[in-house]
Amino acid sequence: MPPRSLASLAYALAATSDLDGALIALGECLAELDRGAAVALLLYDARRDMLRDRLAPGGARVVRTAMETTFDHLPDAVRAAIVTGGPFFDVNDRSADYARLCGFTSALDGGMLAVRGIRVEGLLSAVLALYEPRKIFGTRTTERLAPAVALFDLAYVRLAERDAREEAVRTLEDVTQRVHGEYVRKLTALEAELREVRDTPRHSTALQPAEAVALQAETARANEDARRALRQAELADQQLTAVTGQLEQAHVELHRRGEALRQRSRTLYLLDRAISLDAEITDARTLVDGLLALVGDDMKAQRCSLMLQAPEPDHLYLASARGIAPNIVEGMRIRIGEGVAGRVAASREPLLVQDVREASQHPLLRDQYFTTGSFISFPLVYHGELVGVLNLTNRAERGVYTDEDVERVRLLGLAMSLIMTRNGLATRLLEAINAR
Repeated sequence: MPPRSLASLAYALAATSDLDGALIALGECLAELDRGAAVALLLYDARRDMLRDRLAPGGARVVRTAMETTFDHLPDAVRAAIVTGGPFFDVNDRSADYARLCGFTSALDGGMLAVRGIRVEGLLSAVLALYEPRKIFGTRTTERLAPAVALFDLAYVRLAERDAREEAVRTLEDVTQRVHGEYVRKLTALEAELREVRDTPRHSTALQPAEAVALQAETARANEDARRALRQAELADQQLTAVTGQLEQAHVELHRRGEALRQRSRTLYLLDRAISLDAEITDARTLVDGLLALVGDDMKAQRCSLMLQAPEPDHLYLASARGIAPNIVEGMRIRIGEGVAGRVAASREPLLVQDVREASQHPLLRDQYFTTGSFISFPLVYHGELVGVLNLTNRAERGVYTDEDVERVRLLGLAMSLIMTRNGLATRLLEAINAR
């Protein structure tokens, strides 16, 4: 299924293992925005200052064609904008000419060409070209595609760094093997010469002084060559060890960045799902249960509940829950300031407890609903007004909630507060509960 949102595009870019997959995902996203537009990636060769290959998404595959076009063919202003990187730069009046230069041979007449440079470690690595039909009204495709292109830029840098590390390892291995081979060859030659000397009959004619001096000099040179070859092999081994350590550190950093990107992508996906629920569901009960399930499943909470503002002053009521005791019914009230949820509502500050057993002296841990495991109790506030309190308890697989989890709940809680305030869910849901 083609990506229809930034969240799904981020997932596709994070999951792909090659540049073709990333470019196909970007092409599908562009097709959703404007089927008349086309995009191509032009790979740049800095050593020759040329655009060498053109990659264009064509359905489920990438079409590759050789370009061999010098970078100087582009105008000075366009080259400067590309080298700097940043947003798309419009070629304007000469769009048709440079669209053909970029390989858009079947482009619509009267279209507009925009280009954008992609930099890796501060140097130009590729050029992203977008050709779109002219519009009299509406937002430009380049502006609508800008967030997706920013995600593609991150994926391109990640793939380029991985390819550079693999190339460095291959080069170092080749150098090490070559030095080691030279060392072995010279050592073998010296051993052969030594055996030849040892096998010479003792009754042979004695060497003349000049010949003895020459043999000693040759032996000394051979020993020196062997010593140098051994030293080169040791240096190559040291360099290989150092580079291996750097690669391991780079791999750890790449994993950290990948995990951070995955977490951001997951948060985008959850926000997208929350907004989709708001757009698709009108029933108050179904919408509230769906929002709580969305957060509870993401945080792997075995028990979770949502308390909303009650019409009585300084009270909350239980709007939705799962995994709690059967005698706890929807609509039951708690006073603000009492128990964990009540005190969190009063302070409007989130509460994170990683292990109740190690924090038994905490003043908020006397509430009967929070007695085991790790939990988060988070106040839902919108424009300074208390909306309710979200409780997430007993993370699955004996997991422990962290500060990063609290930050994710903060973003999701803001979306929930907005949706519930805009739809008046606290009042509508309480009316439905009382009507039963």
